[in-house]
Amino acid sequence: MPARSPLDADTILAATEEILRRHGPDKATVVDVARALGVTHAAVYKHFASKQALREAVTRRWLDRNRDTLAVLAADRTVPPARRLRAWLHAVLAVKQAKIREDPELFAAYGILAAAHSTVATDHVADLLGQLAAIIADGAADGSFRTGDAAATARVVFHATAKFNHLAHAAEWQNPGIGAELDEVCSLLLEGLQSPASATNKE
Repeated sequence: MPARSPLDADTILAATEEILRRHGPDKATVVDVARALGVTHAAVYKHFASKQALREAVTRRWLDRNRDTLAVLAADRTVPPARRLRAWLHAVLAVKQAKIREDPELFAAYGILAAAHSTVATDHVADLLGQLAAIIADGAADGSFRTGDAAATARVVFHATAKFNHLAHAAEWQNPGIGAELDEVCSLLLEGLQSPASATNKE
C-alpha cells in the first residue's frame, strides 16, 4: 500500500501488527514492514532503532489495549474488595484467553520478549501487580483483609494464581474447567485474606 505522508510511529506499529499476524514473530522482518508501507527500511529505522525496539513497541501497544479495562475494575470502589479481587483475577484470565485465541502470532511475540526478560514483559507484570495491590490495600483499609503490606500480599496472590496468568501455563487456558479452577483458588485465597470480622460475610 502507498506510504502515508508523513510516516509516523502509529502507522508503522499498525503495519507491524499485520506483518506479525501474517508471518509470525520468527519470520517477520523490518523489510517486510517497510515493503507493506511502501517505504525503505531506513525510514522505519528513523522511528525505531532496531527490530527489537519495533517488536517491543508493537507488543507493548498490543498489551496496553486491555490495560484500562483491568485498571477500571481494580479501582472500582463501589465493589467490595473481596468480590473485586475475584472479578479482577477472572478478568485477567479472560483477557489472556482472548489474546491467545484471537491473536496467536502477537501472543507468540510477547512470549519471545518474556523469555528474553524484556522490559515490556516485566513492565506488564509490574502493572498487573500494582492493580492487584490497590485492591488489597482497599481491603486492608476497610478491615476486610488482613495484611500489613499490600504489595507483598499482591505478589503472593499473583504467584498463587500463576496457572491462570503465567505464559508457562498458556496451553491450559482454553481448558473447559479453567474458570472453575480459578474460582476455587480465589475462594481459598480469600478465606486466608479475610479478617475475622469479615469472614462471616460471603463476598
